[in-house]
Amino acid sequence: MLDELMFINDFDMFRITDFLLSFIWKEILIALAIFLIFVLIRKLFARYIFNFLLKAAKKTGAEINISILRCFEKPLRAFIVVFGFYLSLTYLPLNTYQDIILTKFFRASIIVFITWGFYNLSGSGLFEEYSEKIDINVDKILIPFASKVIRFIIVALGISIIAQELGYDVSGFIAGLGLGGLAFALAAKDALANIFGGIIIITDKPFSIGDWIYTPSVEGTVEDITFRSTRVRTFAKSLVTVPNSTLANEAVTNWTKMGKRRITFRLGVTYSTTREKMQNCVDRIREMLENHPEVHKEMIFVRFDGFNDSSLDIIIYFFTITTNWGEFLAVKEDTNFKIMEILESEGVSVAFPSRSLYLETPVDFNSDNKNQ
Repeated sequence: MLDELMFINDFDMFRITDFLLSFIWKEILIALAIFLIFVLIRKLFARYIFNFLLKAAKKTGAEINISILRCFEKPLRAFIVVFGFYLSLTYLPLNTYQDIILTKFFRASIIVFITWGFYNLSGSGLFEEYSEKIDINVDKILIPFASKVIRFIIVALGISIIAQELGYDVSGFIAGLGLGGLAFALAAKDALANIFGGIIIITDKPFSIGDWIYTPSVEGTVEDITFRSTRVRTFAKSLVTVPNSTLANEAVTNWTKMGKRRITFRLGVTYSTTREKMQNCVDRIREMLENHPEVHKEMIFVRFDGFNDSSLDIIIYFFTITTNWGEFLAVKEDTNFKIMEILESEGVSVAFPSRSLYLETPVDFNSDNKNQ
C-alpha cells in the first residue's frame, strides 16, 4: 500500500514538473516571438515609417525637422530592438529583483539613445545653417569648437544620469575629482595650456576657418581648430598641426583681413635719361595707375626718389583692390607691361648694376701694339 502511494506521488510530481516545463517553454517561445515582431517593426520603420516621416517633414519646408529626424534615426532603430527585448523579458516569470535590474537597464538604455541623438545633432551643422537663415553673425571658427564643447557636455551628462540610474553615487565621484584636481592639472598642464589657448583664439578671434595666416611656426589656410590644436593647410598642400598654446603666444599675421594688397618697388633708369624724359615717365606712370580699374585710388605714389650708384631711381607705391593671390599677380603683371610701354615710348632704358672706370693718366694702347 505504501509503495502504491509513493508511486502515485512520484507520478504526480512528474506530471507537475512536465506541466511547469511546458508552461516555461511556452512563455519562452512567446517572448521570442515578441522580440522577433519588434525586429520586424524595426525593418518596417527603416523602410517605410521613417521615409514617410521624412516626406512629411519636407512638406513643411523646415530643414530643422529633417535634420532632427536624420540625427535620431539610428537611435530610434536601436531603441525599437531594445524595447522589444525588454518586453519579451518582462513576459517571462522573473522575480522581483530581476524585474528591478531589468527596468534599470531599460531606463539607462533610453538615456543612452537620447544622448546618442543629441550627440549627432550637435555635430550635424544644424546650428550653422540655422544661424545663416536668421542672419546671425557667428564666426566660423566658433561653430566647430562650440560643437565639440556641447558634445563633451552631452556625453558627460549622459554618463552621470546613467550612473545615478544604476545606483552609483555621482556626488562622491565629483568630490573625488576635486581632491585629485591638483594632481591632474600638474600632469596635464600642456593639454590644459592648449585648451586655454584655444579659448583665447576663440575669444580674441585673430583668425577664422578659411583665413590665410602667417606665424613664425606656419603659413597657410586654417582648416580646423580643436581642443588641443589648430590645423593649417600650407601652400605646399601639407597639413600642419600647431598646438593652440603656441599660436596663442605668437604674432599672427592674417593676410585674409587685408582690405587691399600692396605693390611697391624701385625702378632704376640710366643716367643718360634727361630731366624732361624723367618727368614725363613719372607723370605718365602715375596717370596710368590712377586710371587703372584694379588699382586702389586711396594711396598712389610715383616719385623720382634719388640718385643711386648706377641708376636714377623712381619709387612706385600703390595697392590693388583685390586681395586674391592670382588676381593680384594678374594686376601686377598688367601694370608692369604698361610701365615698360611708357619707358619704351619715352626712349628710356632700365639701368643695371655697372661701374665706370676713369684713368687719371691716359694709356695709349696703340703705341703698345706698335711695339709688339
